[in-house]
Amino acid sequence: MPSFAAHRADLAQLADQHRIRRLLPRQGTDFASNDYLALASAPRLRNAVAAALAEGVAVGSGGSRLLRGNSDEHEALEAEAAAFFGSEAALYFASGFAANAALFATLPQRGDLVVYDALVHASAHEGMRLGRATCVAAEHNQVDAIEAAIREWRKGGGTGTPWIAVESLYSMDGDRAPLAALATLADAQDAILLIDEAHATGVFGAVGRGLAEDLEGRDNVVTLRTCGKAMGCEGALVCGPRIVRDFLINRGRGFIFSTAPSPLMARAVRESLHILADEPKRRERLHDLVRYAERALAPAGVQPTGSQILPLVIGDDAATMRAAEALQADGFDVRGIRPPTVPRGTSRLRVSLTLNVTTEDVDRLAALLQEVVP
Repeated sequence: MPSFAAHRADLAQLADQHRIRRLLPRQGTDFASNDYLALASAPRLRNAVAAALAEGVAVGSGGSRLLRGNSDEHEALEAEAAAFFGSEAALYFASGFAANAALFATLPQRGDLVVYDALVHASAHEGMRLGRATCVAAEHNQVDAIEAAIREWRKGGGTGTPWIAVESLYSMDGDRAPLAALATLADAQDAILLIDEAHATGVFGAVGRGLAEDLEGRDNVVTLRTCGKAMGCEGALVCGPRIVRDFLINRGRGFIFSTAPSPLMARAVRESLHILADEPKRRERLHDLVRYAERALAPAGVQPTGSQILPLVIGDDAATMRAAEALQADGFDVRGIRPPTVPRGTSRLRVSLTLNVTTEDVDRLAALLQEVVP
């Protein structure tokens, strides 16, 4: 009988390093989720789903999009999303991880170069691992480093297409990519710019179109817009030129061989797009809360970022988890983030601001942080 000895040893080592992961119940005041606009439980979304069920929209798709799993709901969402974000076409995936992995595994070809920001999401790394292109990391938010990597590759004989991969808003640091400069670089180097808009979609831009809204629709820009964060639903939309949609449908194994997302969820995402357009006050309230929290939390060491993601870097793994556990015990759902999610020596509390909390909640958190953070 297998003993799983290697697995037990690995978990024991993680525990010794204070890096063991466990699933925690959802409890306490929400300073942890990505439900930035509090849409996950919004009455409009619930009512839209209830209406879709009453109309007979299926809960499950029954198969992959290429084997009868394609529904009118998927097609309607993709057409509406392309129009909303300003892209030529869109393709709906079941999750942001699946979409990002499929992008990187499928689009860059053998002989191409992917230059990725050192802090891009794990899903991008998974796609690059499965892909065929040469992949090189560049120092975080350093356009010159990306350009140097492309020039060095070309100097060494590289003749394919360069791909520049970034997040518009980084999920653990809350800072923004220099998108305008990156777009200029992509034009100058005949490169394609891949932008993960996961944490910006719904929060920034006109009607929530994200930080890359001015770049959408260009021939050399592809964006990923997850639906499970500010949009309050599930899944992800890949937006870009129609050739990208067509190629993923024909060559993207993560798309071809996956059961299609729920048609019911596709309807919910469409309603979320309508809410983003109809209720700008949600974004305004969130930005007001960000400004308030940056002032209130600064004495505790929380770094201002100008976004809804506010990190408090502690450094030590064990100290970080002790602080998180103390906050949770006092009714605040703040999570500790450790390597490999963040670089070694930068373990942190990630304070996520959503419309699920009030300024009074922020004040109470500020006071407690000063007590529990070393």
